[in-house]
Amino acid sequence: MNAPLPVPPTWTTGTTEGIHTGTWRAATPRHIAAPSPCRQACPVGGEIATWIGQARSGDLHGAWLTLVRNNPFPSIAGRICHHPCEAACNRGGYDEALSICRLERHVGDQALAQGWALPAPQPQTQLGAGPETRAAHAARATHVAVVGGGPAGLSAAYQLRRRGHRVSLYEASTELGGVMRHGIPAYRLSRRVLDAEIARIVALGVELHCGQALSGTDALDALARTHDAVFVALGAQQPKALAQIDGAPAWFMDGAGYLAACSRGAPPALGRRVVVVGGGSAAIDVARSARRAGHAVTLLALERRPQMPAQRDEVDEALEEGITLVDGAQLGSVHEAPEGTVDAALTLQCRRVDFVPGAERGRFELRPIDAGDFTLAADAVLAAIGQDARLDDLGPALQRRGALLWTDDAGQTSDARVWAGGDLASMARFVTEAVGMGARAARAIDARLRERAGLAPLGDVGSAEPVVPLSAISLHYHPARARAASPRRPAAERVADQAEVQLGLDAAQALAEAKRCFSCGHCIHCDQCVTYCPDLAVQRVDAVLGGYRVNTDYCKGCGVCVRECPTGSMAMSEDTK
Repeated sequence: MNAPLPVPPTWTTGTTEGIHTGTWRAATPRHIAAPSPCRQACPVGGEIATWIGQARSGDLHGAWLTLVRNNPFPSIAGRICHHPCEAACNRGGYDEALSICRLERHVGDQALAQGWALPAPQPQTQLGAGPETRAAHAARATHVAVVGGGPAGLSAAYQLRRRGHRVSLYEASTELGGVMRHGIPAYRLSRRVLDAEIARIVALGVELHCGQALSGTDALDALARTHDAVFVALGAQQPKALAQIDGAPAWFMDGAGYLAACSRGAPPALGRRVVVVGGGSAAIDVARSARRAGHAVTLLALERRPQMPAQRDEVDEALEEGITLVDGAQLGSVHEAPEGTVDAALTLQCRRVDFVPGAERGRFELRPIDAGDFTLAADAVLAAIGQDARLDDLGPALQRRGALLWTDDAGQTSDARVWAGGDLASMARFVTEAVGMGARAARAIDARLRERAGLAPLGDVGSAEPVVPLSAISLHYHPARARAASPRRPAAERVADQAEVQLGLDAAQALAEAKRCFSCGHCIHCDQCVTYCPDLAVQRVDAVLGGYRVNTDYCKGCGVCVRECPTGSMAMSEDTK
């Protein structure tokens, strides 16, 4: 064995521990947990990097449990969400954004296939013998009324029930689901999936009162007097009028009514040629449903194709299915052909226009194009240009904001007993936006009731760190990889039935896609910060959870650990000595 090297005579201790080179430092690295841009963009605040990491490690059940903390509909959202998370994904600035929506569908579908149940609710929250209960000489369980069984109402009911509150859900229809059932066709959202994810919520002990509409101006006040809080999510039930059509001619129908009829399996007879007016997702759904009913369909949209609010995939699929798109065009007038005419019953006078978006959603300018007039032949016209909430159903007491019910950021209305969400209170007309609003209101109601019961809040603690940018990711740990394909059935096959168009990822595709995730702001315990630190100043301090500490006695602030972090979980902070 070789003899140990002699200690240099200038060293008196035989160690360098006394040489605190960290005093040279001007900035210090920190091990952080920071929000990913996808989570910041997610309408339900989903912990995306966390659940994808769990899926990547093979823990699909854990991934599903993380998903349903914020959204009880992962299988539904994985089919119909407008996925703003993907537009925000850092990977999109490198090669292609992660297919987050398809991954969510894969996890959600596994939960349905395996029959996983939602976690049991918290113990029943009790109001103590305060001023309200003293007369009854006993404590009682908190009781919340939820009005509306669509995505916002079901989300609120779920979040309230899992937090230990008694929930009574009132729905005007005989079936739950709202727009998910009556406004989204089965070829986009399987009714088997819809029913299964709703049933899991009901199984938590939600008390159902279907077929009971909120009617009369005093109905809401009566609910508020007999419950500890009320959440209202009636949706937007009133179709916007198409100014070019007077009255209700036999050849005209609103798109929402048409979709509801198709959902019941009874699409009305409309003749051979149908023109659908609108450019949003609802208009695409109407057009594709009419195509499946055997009609030749033309979609007339004010916006140019890149400006249309409908999702790009939906537009592409509609065109594949044989729908004719006439974009950048406005309906002028409709003229009925003389009785007995063999050809089309209607002539639609139209004009080409430039669509100029305004500063706010729903505001725009139309600039006619010279020599842009043309005609379309049709047997029926369907309008899908949006819907408004019926605020009069709630009575005059609640404050309004234009065509919407006024609420604060937590969903509370001008009546301290009542919260609201979904299309009733927002123009963000997406299912997952409604789910997020229901969850936020439920958390606010829970905090209020827990305060009254003398209990600590259950609120989540968010990170104060800024959102992780692409520049914080060490890209040489992430080789370029193609995004998972989004398979769908052939067009000729799918227009013949109501089966789902988009197909899910298989297990191998889902795993490969999960491996593309940067895990922005979420440490993966790779030890690169420890390995590359030239001063051995970064130390792992928790073998299980993977925590790291920077020993400031030796850290010179070189930033190598930050540059080598593959997830942006190390950040520099300027010293303020």
